[in-house]
Amino acid sequence: MTPEHVFFLLGVAVIVYALTGGADFGGGVWDLLASGPRRRAQRRAIAHAIAPIWEVNHIWMIFAVVLLFTCFPHAFAAVSVALHIPLVLALICIVLRGAAFVFRSYGLQPSQARARWGRVFAWSSALTPVFLGMCLAALSSGQIRIEGQLVVSGFLAGWTSSFAVCVGLFALSLFTLLAAVYMAVETQGELRDDFRRRALINELVSGALAGLVLWRAWAEAPLLFGNLLGAPWSLPAQALTAVAAAAVIATLLIGKVELARLAVMAQVGFVVLGWGLAMNGHLILPDMPLARAGAQPRVLASLPWVLLGGAALFVPALTWLYRVFKLQREPPADR
Repeated sequence: MTPEHVFFLLGVAVIVYALTGGADFGGGVWDLLASGPRRRAQRRAIAHAIAPIWEVNHIWMIFAVVLLFTCFPHAFAAVSVALHIPLVLALICIVLRGAAFVFRSYGLQPSQARARWGRVFAWSSALTPVFLGMCLAALSSGQIRIEGQLVVSGFLAGWTSSFAVCVGLFALSLFTLLAAVYMAVETQGELRDDFRRRALINELVSGALAGLVLWRAWAEAPLLFGNLLGAPWSLPAQALTAVAAAAVIATLLIGKVELARLAVMAQVGFVVLGWGLAMNGHLILPDMPLARAGAQPRVLASLPWVLLGGAALFVPALTWLYRVFKLQREPPADR
């Protein structure tokens, strides 16, 4: 196995985490924004959809982190130093989100206290994608500088820029879009219409934020901007993303929510794929190419066998989990 293969696996893990764990974060945001005469039913539907699987979805983040520190230890050290603050904030939000969801759902406290836990769950769900998006922006901004194996740009470089904030908001918007479309599939009747409308509005917001991200990349991350628009793969990738977004809108308008789910998964997948290609073989632009990331031949040689052994245990368990909790369930009532 080569460093390029591991980089590919990291990309797959990020895409799958966005499509699963990202949608869970988005569900928390819609819990916060639940409104109208069916707001309680909306929250019940979100909890019903998230409850059986929200913990296992984080396995993809764990997989990516383990791959990074095992196969690319120099890059892991640099990321841990340069992005220590936003990563810690994201982890705090993830912990708070999980604890709050459990206390709200299963706690024995009065309803008022459980409502407070609900707000903690919702706000933590909203903030986590912003911090994660800011971290990804920082890695591609060109502002994190490394000399030898030492980060020399400090603790605030990259992730405190307006570009990073825009990417964080864009990540949040994509996750809420996923959640809205997924919830349209999970529900029926008027509840489905509620989430369908939210998804349509969210798609327009995501498009506007994508344009804002490109503008700020042009101003603050020229290396990334050049790769996004100047590489041979750029226009095909942008076109595929636009086609997927148009398909989401079209299928939602005609009520084909199952097709909309496939389209929105493709859209988010193409966005992450485009970002990965724009990194141009770097884990941190411009000073951490794969060749400098510390990959060891002995580790890379043993990695396929470790992955096969883990997959033999994980894939059947994950398949059974989804079969039990997602394929054999009654949708919640509208009211």
